[in-house]
Amino acid sequence: MTMLKWITKDTNINFMKSRVFTYVLSLILVALSFLSIYYKGFNFGIDFSGGVLMEIKSEQPINIEEIRSKLSVLNLDELNLQTIGAENKELMIRAQADNANEEAQRKAVVEIKKILGDNYEYRRVENVGPQVGDELKKAGIIASVLAMVAIAIYIWVRFEWQFAIGALIGLFHDIIITVGLLSYFRFDFSLTTIAAILTLVGYSINDTVVTYDRIRENLKKYRKMPQLELLNKSINDIFSRTILTGVTTLVAVIPLYIWGGEALESFSFVILAGLIIGTYSSIYICTAFLNLFDLRAVNHKEEENYFATIG
Repeated sequence: MTMLKWITKDTNINFMKSRVFTYVLSLILVALSFLSIYYKGFNFGIDFSGGVLMEIKSEQPINIEEIRSKLSVLNLDELNLQTIGAENKELMIRAQADNANEEAQRKAVVEIKKILGDNYEYRRVENVGPQVGDELKKAGIIASVLAMVAIAIYIWVRFEWQFAIGALIGLFHDIIITVGLLSYFRFDFSLTTIAAILTLVGYSINDTVVTYDRIRENLKKYRKMPQLELLNKSINDIFSRTILTGVTTLVAVIPLYIWGGEALESFSFVILAGLIIGTYSSIYICTAFLNLFDLRAVNHKEEENYFATIG
């Protein structure tokens, strides 16, 4: 209860004091993300790369080298084995047939089951051909681009162009750093990951819009307050809401990341990392960016246009 009272009380933090440092930090993180994407690439999941994905479970701890030896007789272009959980009773098998067509993938599933026998529980079996994987990759890119365009149009219509550019810079910042982390830590990049990224986009934009709305309200309410002080006040006004929203989301996402298993690992990681990065960017990127402009002149021009319209 004491912690909750501390979070919800009025704050008076000088966020803008460290804006130069955070600009430099963000530039470094974005540059490192591009380097990771360029040199390490992505660990594309079966959705995009095609192949066979099987999750098996045994009553006894699994000997991964023994299974690798058994499956080595198959004509597989790629074979990755990964145990799941602390007890080593579950195993994730990723395989790709040498000629990489759908029929070969289906045969690979049959052959793997024949070799392993009935001693295992087959909890998950997925089979995606390379052509389907390429189509899903294109569809994922198109969906992401369309989402960005729709958000850009919404922000541009709702706010003045200075606000819109700040929001889009923050959005670009969040996506690049999050995707860079996925590349660096070699998380699976699949359709589930794209869904998580689009969820992150929505959260980040929502947080930024709430902050921008408060800035516009304060511009009309405190006409003589210095601009930097007004930006700080606006962030502090909604800071408790931001923290409570973030904590609530973390309470749900952290258990999902720890116990959600391999299938949800990349999804929960994106939400977890994006939550932190998005909150940071709404303050130190999107809001700090506005200090480069005379917002009072922008607000005064908006009011003049409004009164000219109704007059």
